[in-house]
Amino acid sequence: MGRLGRLERLRRMLVQRRPKLVSLRTTFVVSFAAVTAAVTIVVGILSYNAAARLVRVDQQSVFTQVVSDVQDEVKTHKMVPDDFSSSRPGHDLVRPARTDVQVLGAQGEIVDHGDPVLPVTVADRAAAMARHAGRTVQHKDVRVGDDLFRIATVALGDGRGAVQVAQEFSDTEDLLKALQQRTLALMAAVVVAAGLFGWWLARRITRRLVILTSAAEDVARTRQLGIEVPVTGLDEVGRLGRAFDRMLGRLAQSEEDQRRLVQDAGHELRTPLTSLRTNISLLRRIDELPPATRDDLVADLGQEARELTDLVNELVDLAAGQSDTEPPQQVDLADIAEDVAGLARRRTGREIRVRYSGDTSTDGRPGMLQRAISNLVENAAKFDRGGKAPIEISVTGPARPGTVRVEVLDRGPGIADGDLIRIFDRFYRAADARSLPGSGLGLSIVREVAMAHGGTPFAFRREGGGSVIGFTVGGGIVGGGFPRT
Repeated sequence: MGRLGRLERLRRMLVQRRPKLVSLRTTFVVSFAAVTAAVTIVVGILSYNAAARLVRVDQQSVFTQVVSDVQDEVKTHKMVPDDFSSSRPGHDLVRPARTDVQVLGAQGEIVDHGDPVLPVTVADRAAAMARHAGRTVQHKDVRVGDDLFRIATVALGDGRGAVQVAQEFSDTEDLLKALQQRTLALMAAVVVAAGLFGWWLARRITRRLVILTSAAEDVARTRQLGIEVPVTGLDEVGRLGRAFDRMLGRLAQSEEDQRRLVQDAGHELRTPLTSLRTNISLLRRIDELPPATRDDLVADLGQEARELTDLVNELVDLAAGQSDTEPPQQVDLADIAEDVAGLARRRTGREIRVRYSGDTSTDGRPGMLQRAISNLVENAAKFDRGGKAPIEISVTGPARPGTVRVEVLDRGPGIADGDLIRIFDRFYRAADARSLPGSGLGLSIVREVAMAHGGTPFAFRREGGGSVIGFTVGGGIVGGGFPRT
């Protein structure tokens, strides 16, 4: 129990330390909000600094211009403190808006106080007693009550006094502070809005990915390949969804083909295996059988073994064709037909003729094409076993641009009309062919090869007796081997 307890604690620790998966939607929202926040902060700071600098520079330029105007006035005219009195008509000319004016007498005393009253320093009194008009004393960041001022004291000359001009800039800083607060609030609102918009956009973008992920997880969990993927759109996600749906369809078809192939193969193998088992059981009493029966038994065993071997070989060929990795190349079907004809002559002893016309070259896999033509020739020789007429291989190209047509013609018994549409099915054998050796896979392989090369198989009765069976190739290689049918 102690060891099991330690293992359980270790498992819990590993589970706790396992990193949590972060969804794509969350990553997108956080990234979108972070980028928006960074851009908003930078733009907000730059905008505020630029606005504050413009306001301060504007205020400073206004104050400088007022002081300059007063200097020009006192230098041009011999002015006395009464000229700047607030009770004198026309005093607004030297009292612009948001400017406080205070007048000093000859000894630096306040003759006409400002609102608020401005402080008077020793330097200001000295300016009031100065002989040169326009002499100016400036003070920065002077606190008067709760406000800050910048003050300039301009001498009237000849000891007649001075005029003080003050500008309050604390209200400007208050304005800039309010602007700063509003900027921060606006930045926060933009970040929140960006997060909400990013969430909405991420949900809209990833919704189809979530559906696709759920479909993939359902396939992995249930192993059911027939699940429909409801993904639409013309963008990359839509293309991915359609590709995934097609992939599932092909996988489902491939699985169905494999299941059907196994079932059909099991059905076809059952008959020769049953016969072999029956004949093998007779071998226990072979000494009791007459010589003629023994010979028939041995012949039957050999024939059944050959049929079983042929069936297994064709199944292997069919399975190999479905995963064929032979690279496509430029081939001449007339040359392949000549090779097949030479091999068939040696095997069957029959006369095989090859005729061709036009350009018979195409892109294809030579091994697969040779197998298909060889199956057609062997099929013709099997059904015209006692025939004397030659078997003909016709290669014609191009029937239409990029297409080559291959036909094998014989003078056998022909094919019934009801069998013409089924002879390319796997393991199908016509009623009059069931007594002949074979598995019913030869023409199925022909169909697979033709479709793998962008063509189609065909069969029809030959005028004058016999059959014409063949296929066309052209239109490109389909997939890596036989198509799933």
